[in-house]
Amino acid sequence: MAYTTKFVEVWAGDVLNRPGMLARILEALTEAGATLELLIGRRISERTSRVFVAPLKGKKQKAAAGEVGLVPAAGMHALRIEGPDRRGLGAELARAIASADINIRGVSAAVMGRKAVLYFAFKTEEEAKTAAAVARKLLRSAGRRR
Repeated sequence: MAYTTKFVEVWAGDVLNRPGMLARILEALTEAGATLELLIGRRISERTSRVFVAPLKGKKQKAAAGEVGLVPAAGMHALRIEGPDRRGLGAELARAIASADINIRGVSAAVMGRKAVLYFAFKTEEEAKTAAAVARKLLRSAGRRR
Protein backbone atom coordinates (compact mmCIF):
# COMPACT_ATOMS: atom_id res chain seq x y z
CA MET A 1 0.00 0.00 0.00
CA ALA A 2 1.40 3.37 -1.01
CA TYR A 3 0.97 6.59 0.93
CA THR A 4 -1.53 9.20 -0.19
CA THR A 5 -1.50 12.87 0.71
CA LYS A 6 -4.31 15.30 0.13
CA PHE A 7 -5.49 18.67 1.34
CA VAL A 8 -8.65 18.68 3.43
CA GLU A 9 -10.94 21.53 4.41
CA VAL A 10 -11.66 21.26 8.12
CA TRP A 11 -14.83 22.78 9.58
CA ALA A 12 -15.01 23.92 13.20
CA GLY A 13 -17.34 25.47 15.71
CA ASP A 14 -17.69 26.23 19.39
CA VAL A 15 -20.55 24.63 21.30
CA LEU A 16 -21.81 24.86 24.85
CA ASN A 17 -20.72 22.07 27.17
CA ARG A 18 -24.13 20.47 27.48
CA PRO A 19 -25.40 16.95 26.93
CA GLY A 20 -26.57 16.44 23.35
CA MET A 21 -24.69 19.28 21.67
CA LEU A 22 -22.25 16.99 19.84
CA ALA A 23 -25.06 14.59 18.95
CA ARG A 24 -27.01 17.49 17.41
CA ILE A 25 -24.06 18.38 15.15
CA LEU A 26 -23.39 14.80 14.10
CA GLU A 27 -27.07 14.07 13.43
CA ALA A 28 -27.38 17.15 11.19
CA LEU A 29 -24.30 16.17 9.21
CA THR A 30 -25.46 12.55 8.92
CA GLU A 31 -28.87 13.67 7.64
CA ALA A 32 -27.08 15.76 5.01
CA GLY A 33 -25.14 12.70 3.84
CA ALA A 34 -21.75 13.37 5.42
CA THR A 35 -19.37 10.50 6.11
CA LEU A 36 -16.81 11.97 8.46
CA GLU A 37 -13.21 10.81 8.50
CA LEU A 38 -12.14 13.28 11.18
CA LEU A 39 -13.94 14.28 14.37
CA ILE A 40 -12.17 16.05 17.19
CA GLY A 41 -13.76 17.67 20.21
CA ARG A 42 -11.76 19.74 22.70
CA ARG A 43 -12.80 21.56 25.85
CA ILE A 44 -12.01 25.27 25.58
CA SER A 45 -13.46 26.43 28.91
CA GLU A 46 -15.93 25.29 31.54
CA ARG A 47 -18.76 26.45 29.26
CA THR A 48 -17.41 25.81 25.76
CA SER A 49 -15.94 23.08 23.59
CA ARG A 50 -14.59 23.24 20.04
CA VAL A 51 -15.54 20.64 17.43
CA PHE A 52 -13.58 19.92 14.24
CA VAL A 53 -14.92 17.76 11.38
CA ALA A 54 -13.83 16.72 7.88
CA PRO A 55 -14.57 16.18 5.09
CA LEU A 56 -17.75 17.96 4.12
CA LYS A 57 -18.76 17.65 0.48
CA GLY A 58 -21.28 19.60 -1.49
CA LYS A 59 -23.72 22.37 -0.71
CA LYS A 60 -26.11 20.25 1.35
CA GLN A 61 -23.47 19.07 3.84
CA LYS A 62 -21.91 22.52 4.13
CA ALA A 63 -25.30 24.14 4.65
CA ALA A 64 -26.11 21.63 7.40
CA ALA A 65 -22.77 22.41 9.04
CA GLY A 66 -23.57 26.11 8.96
CA GLU A 67 -26.97 25.50 10.52
CA VAL A 68 -25.33 23.89 13.56
CA GLY A 69 -22.68 26.60 13.92
CA LEU A 70 -19.74 25.14 12.03
CA VAL A 71 -17.63 27.19 9.61
CA PRO A 72 -14.48 26.48 7.60
CA ALA A 73 -11.66 26.60 10.15
CA ALA A 74 -9.95 29.93 9.50
CA GLY A 75 -6.19 29.77 9.39
CA MET A 76 -6.15 25.97 9.35
CA HIS A 77 -4.80 24.32 6.25
CA ALA A 78 -4.90 20.56 6.73
CA LEU A 79 -2.90 17.83 5.08
CA ARG A 80 -4.16 14.24 5.31
CA ILE A 81 -1.62 11.43 4.99
CA GLU A 82 -2.72 7.80 4.77
CA GLY A 83 -0.71 4.64 4.34
CA PRO A 84 0.95 1.70 6.04
CA ASP A 85 1.76 2.25 9.69
CA ARG A 86 5.28 1.78 10.90
CA ARG A 87 7.17 2.60 14.05
CA GLY A 88 8.40 6.20 14.01
CA LEU A 89 6.23 7.38 11.11
CA GLY A 90 4.88 10.40 12.99
CA ALA A 91 8.32 11.32 14.30
CA GLU A 92 9.85 11.10 10.81
CA LEU A 93 7.16 13.30 9.30
CA ALA A 94 7.32 15.85 12.13
CA ARG A 95 11.12 16.08 11.85
CA ALA A 96 11.05 16.42 8.06
CA ILE A 97 8.44 19.19 8.26
CA ALA A 98 10.37 20.95 11.03
CA SER A 99 13.57 20.68 8.97
CA ALA A 100 11.79 22.68 6.27
CA ASP A 101 11.25 25.39 8.93
CA ILE A 102 7.50 24.82 9.04
CA ASN A 103 5.56 24.94 12.29
CA ILE A 104 2.89 22.29 12.74
CA ARG A 105 -0.16 24.04 14.14
CA GLY A 106 -2.01 20.88 15.07
CA VAL A 107 -1.93 17.14 14.52
CA SER A 108 -4.26 14.21 14.92
CA ALA A 109 -3.42 10.62 14.05
CA ALA A 110 -4.88 7.16 14.38
CA VAL A 111 -3.92 3.63 13.41
CA MET A 112 -6.50 1.06 12.32
CA GLY A 113 -4.98 -2.35 11.83
CA ARG A 114 -1.90 -1.69 9.73
CA LYS A 115 -3.09 1.61 8.25
CA ALA A 116 -2.15 5.02 9.65
CA VAL A 117 -4.08 8.22 9.00
CA LEU A 118 -2.47 11.50 10.05
CA TYR A 119 -3.84 15.02 9.80
CA PHE A 120 -1.36 17.89 10.06
CA ALA A 121 -2.61 21.48 10.29
CA PHE A 122 -0.69 24.56 9.20
CA LYS A 123 -1.30 28.29 9.43
CA THR A 124 -1.01 29.02 5.70
CA GLU A 125 -1.77 27.27 2.45
CA GLU A 126 1.87 27.80 1.41
CA GLU A 127 3.10 25.97 4.53
CA ALA A 128 0.69 23.11 3.85
CA LYS A 129 1.87 22.80 0.25
CA THR A 130 5.51 22.80 1.26
CA ALA A 131 4.83 20.26 4.01
CA ALA A 132 3.03 18.04 1.49
CA ALA A 133 6.04 18.12 -0.83
CA VAL A 134 8.38 17.31 2.07
CA ALA A 135 6.12 14.46 3.23
CA ARG A 136 5.80 12.99 -0.27
CA LYS A 137 9.57 13.04 -0.74
CA LEU A 138 10.15 11.39 2.64
CA LEU A 139 7.50 8.72 2.07
CA ARG A 140 8.75 7.92 -1.45
CA SER A 141 12.32 7.48 -0.22
CA ALA A 142 11.14 5.37 2.76
CA GLY A 143 9.25 3.12 0.34
CA ARG A 144 12.41 2.53 -1.70
CA ARG A 145 14.41 1.59 1.41
CA ARG A 146 12.11 -1.31 2.28
